[in-house]
Order: sequence, then structure tokens, then C-alpha cells
Amino acid sequence: MQLYGGIDLGGTKTQISVLDSRGGCVYNQRQNTPKTYQDILLMIESLVHKAETTLGSSCTIGIGIPGSPSPITGLIRNANTQCLNGMAFQNDLERTLQRPIRLANDANCLAVSEATDGHGKGYDVVFAVILGTGCGGGISFNAQPWVGKMGIAGEWGHNQLGWLQDNERERPRCWCGQPHCHELFLSGPGLSQSYFLDHGMNKTAIEIFQTYDHDEKSKRTISNYIDQLARGLAQTINILDPNIIILGGGLSNQTLLYEALPQKIKKYIFSDVVDVKIMPAKFGDASGVRGAAWLWADAQATT
Repeated sequence: MQLYGGIDLGGTKTQISVLDSRGGCVYNQRQNTPKTYQDILLMIESLVHKAETTLGSSCTIGIGIPGSPSPITGLIRNANTQCLNGMAFQNDLERTLQRPIRLANDANCLAVSEATDGHGKGYDVVFAVILGTGCGGGISFNAQPWVGKMGIAGEWGHNQLGWLQDNERERPRCWCGQPHCHELFLSGPGLSQSYFLDHGMNKTAIEIFQTYDHDEKSKRTISNYIDQLARGLAQTINILDPNIIILGGGLSNQTLLYEALPQKIKKYIFSDVVDVKIMPAKFGDASGVRGAAWLWADAQATT
């Protein structure tokens, strides 16, 4: 039986999962992500070796990373796991694992997962957003990652927030060097920063959502956050017109988002109708690693 290995390389945790041809998970392991580039290579080698030894069979390997390879040099860029930037990560991994691998941005992996056997199955165009420690976007077209000529299609987190309000203009620049990136407002740290700027108090993003029902300060900040998210998604809808938008990451579990977003988005859409589904990832935290495994889905036809 063909086995598909996926690795989700996160800033704090790295997960490996192995899927069978029906999408069943036959192996799973998670561990802390090392801080140095060489240690990351060694960790991945160890994870793959342990998985294949346990299963008694080899598997294809796809990997999702918080960045993307340059189509010109192959070197990693725009990764907030910054030890990857400027490195020939795919070449180094292929040498380490002694096999070809497939590599994609983690948000593209989320989109592929949902398009393959998640809430986006059967749709041509799936747009996926990660709302977590960082903020990113990815596109799946016919269940394959669509990255464009320069490999940057879907880099939603570092587009500037649209319909900017006066009180949103004074944020410090993003780590990428640009002002007003979606990540500054829509990531977990971005929401916490908004709460602090609104009220002069510190709360984590999850604490802000947890106190929404009984705290007017939280309610006001969350209301602004939903409007900001609606603006960010509306920009993509106006350009890409996807069939479905999938939300992943730590903030995507908030049911309030799915109740409020459709109505909020309407006023920013250049259309008389809004016919795009907005749903959480079907497989939750596992969607990214499943998408990495499904980067090799076409191997079913050749094995």
C-alpha cells in the first residue's frame, strides 16, 4: 500500500503524520522544533526514520514550512522560522533523506488538505488562511497548490489591510519591513496588540475571545477584529473569487467568527451577492500536516 508522509514544520512544534491511500492516519508524532538549521535537518531525518521503522515501509515525504522557496534560486524566503531563510532547504533535505521531497508553504498545505478530503473537496478554488502566531494564506486549484510565476500567490499575511481606519495607521512596521500587514492585525499577537492599544491592558488573544460575552472591552476589540478580518478576506474575494475560504490556526476555533463574518464581508464585496463559504478546517490542527502528505497525492496513479 502506498503511504504518504507529511511534515508540518512549525515555529514551536513539528509534526509528522503518515496517511494511507484512503486518508487514514497510520502514524503520528509531534515534538519541539529545534532552533538551529542543522538541528532541524537532523530532527526531520530522525522523525522519518522512526516512522518508517515503526511502519516497516517507506513513504513519500511532503513538508509544509512557514515560508516558501524562491523559484529562481530555490532558497527559502519569508519564513518566520528565520533560520530557514536563505537556505537550500529542499536540496539539503533530499540529500539527508536520500529521496525527492515536495515542499510548500504551510498555508498552501492547509488549502490542499481541505481540497483533497476536507471541507473544500469538490471545489476548484480553495483559499486557506492561518490565524495563529503568524498570519498567512494559501491557494489550492484543483487540489494542488497554486503559487504563481514568482511563487508568492496567496501571500495574504503580508498584504496591507484594506479600507484602513485612522486609528490603525500608527502601528509599528511588520517584521517583513512593510506597514499595515494583515499579520499585524489578524494574528494572535496582533489581536493582543489591538486590545492593549484600545484599553492599555494586556490579554492574550484567547483570553480576549473567552471574555467576549461579559467584558465590554473585549467585545469592542473583537468587533473591530472581525471587521478587519472581513476587510482582509474581501480583498481576496474581489480578486480570486474562491468557492470556499478555510480558516485554520489557533484563532480559527472561535464560532463567533463564522456567525459574524458573512454579514461583515458584504459591505466590502464588489458584487450584489456574497456566495462564498467560510468554514473552519475539517481536520483542525492536523489539516496542515495532512496537506503536506497530500502533496504527493498524484503518486497514487504511478505506484
